[in-house]
Amino acid sequence: MSQTLFNQPLNVINVGIAMFSDDLKKQHVAVTHLDWTPPGQGNAMVVAALDKIEAPQWAARIAAANQLALERIIQSHPVLIGYDQAINVVPGMTRNTILHAGPPTSWDQMCGAMKGAVTGALVFEGLASDLDDAARLAGSGEIIFSPCHEHDCVGSMAGVTSASMFMHIVENKTYGNRAYTNLSEQMAKILRMGANDESVITRLNWMRDVLGPMLRDAMKLAGEIDLRLMLAQALHMGDECHNRNNAGTTLLIQALTPWIIQTGYPVEQQRDVFEFVASSDYFSGPTWMAMCKAAMDAAHGIEYCTVVTTMARNGVEFGLRVSGLPGHWFTGPAQQVIGPMFAGYKAQDSGLDIGDSAITETYGIGGFAMATAPAIVALVGGTVEEAIDFSRKMGEITLGENPNITIPLLSFSGVPTAIDITKVGSSGILPVINTAIAHKDAGIGMIGAGIVYPPFTCFEKALLKFSDVYCQ
Repeated sequence: MSQTLFNQPLNVINVGIAMFSDDLKKQHVAVTHLDWTPPGQGNAMVVAALDKIEAPQWAARIAAANQLALERIIQSHPVLIGYDQAINVVPGMTRNTILHAGPPTSWDQMCGAMKGAVTGALVFEGLASDLDDAARLAGSGEIIFSPCHEHDCVGSMAGVTSASMFMHIVENKTYGNRAYTNLSEQMAKILRMGANDESVITRLNWMRDVLGPMLRDAMKLAGEIDLRLMLAQALHMGDECHNRNNAGTTLLIQALTPWIIQTGYPVEQQRDVFEFVASSDYFSGPTWMAMCKAAMDAAHGIEYCTVVTTMARNGVEFGLRVSGLPGHWFTGPAQQVIGPMFAGYKAQDSGLDIGDSAITETYGIGGFAMATAPAIVALVGGTVEEAIDFSRKMGEITLGENPNITIPLLSFSGVPTAIDITKVGSSGILPVINTAIAHKDAGIGMIGAGIVYPPFTCFEKALLKFSDVYCQ
C-alpha cells in the first residue's frame, strides 16, 4: 500500500507556515496552501475575550447592534452639498488649530512627512514667517493639534488641515450628519506628502484664492451631487476609488462643469481650474473619503456593536475606532507599505503607513474593491488574480455586502462592508489597504505605492476592551 502511495504524484495541502508550500512548489509538487492562523493569533487573553463575546447571553444583543450598523452603512446616502473654508464649517476649527491624519499625536512624536506638512501649513496660514519659525511655533504649545476624525473630517496622507483650506462638505441625506475633507493638491510635490517648499505654498494660495471659491460658487448653483450613485458608476468603470480615480474624477468634473462655467470667473481662471483637475486623476480621491466618512459616522456609537468605523494612520501609529466603544482609539505600530517605488528610491527611504484614506476600506472600497480595478496593480504591485482575491477574502471579516456599490467581475456582488473585530480576531485575516508611500523625511513627498495591513494588536486591544465593557 505504501509503495502504491509513493509511486503516485503528490498533491499536498499545506496548513499554516507558507514557506513549506513555497519549498514544495520549487520541487514542482502540486500544493494548495491554506492560509490559517489560530484564533486570536494564539493570544490566550484574546481567545478568552472572543469566547466571552460569543457567549449566548451577549450574542443576540451584539448581532442586533451589528445588523443596525450594517443597515446604517448601506442606507447612508451621502451627497456633496458644497465647498467652504475649514474655519467656516469644520466643528472646533480655530485659527491656530492644525488637524492631522490618524490617532492623536503631538509635535514631538510626529513622523517626518507630518512635520513637513505642519510647518508648510503654518507658513501658508501666515502664522510663521518661514519653515524654521514654523517648527519653533509647532513645538511651542501655541498650536492645537487634533485628529481629523475627531472633527468630522478625514485627511489624505499627513492629513494636515488648517483654517483657510477649502473643504468638501458632504451630507448624509439619510441621517443628517456631515463630513469634510480638504481639496486634492493633485500629484505633484505636495503638502499632504510632507513637501513644503515655495511651490507648495504657491499652489495652496491659488487653491484658497481661485480653485476653492470657484468650486464653492459652482456648488451654490448645483445644489447637490449624488456621491453614492457616482461612486457606483466609477467602480463599474474600473476605479476602486482609493488610489485609482480615473473614472471618478471624470464623473465629478463632468457634474461640476456646467456650474463652474456659470460662476462668472474669468475664462483664464476657469481654464486653470480645468487644467489643474486634468493634471491628475486624484482630484476625486478626497471626495470619496468624505463620502465614506459620512456613511461610517452614521454607524458609530451603537452599544454592543463590534463594527470598525475608523481605520487611520499618522505615520507612527495605526488607530482603530469601534462603534460600540466611542471615545477610544485602539493603536499599534504603523507598518511599512510594500509595493513599487518610484525611480531612484528604495524601501528604506519610505515612511511608515500614514493617512485617513483607509476610511475607504472601512466602508468597503479601495483595497476591498480591487476586483473592480485590476489596472491598480500597475501602481501598487501584485497580480490581477491577487487583486480579485483581496475582494473575495475581505468578505470573510465583514458583516455583509453593500448592494448600492457592486463589483461586476464578482457577479455584481456588493462591496464587502462593516469590518467586524470578532471576525478579524477569530480568523486572523487583516483588512487590506492600498495606499501611497511618502518619504520618511520632510520636504520630499510621494515615492511609491503599495499594500499594507493594520497591526493585529489594534484588534487585540479592541476585543479586550469590548469584552471588559459589555461581557461581564
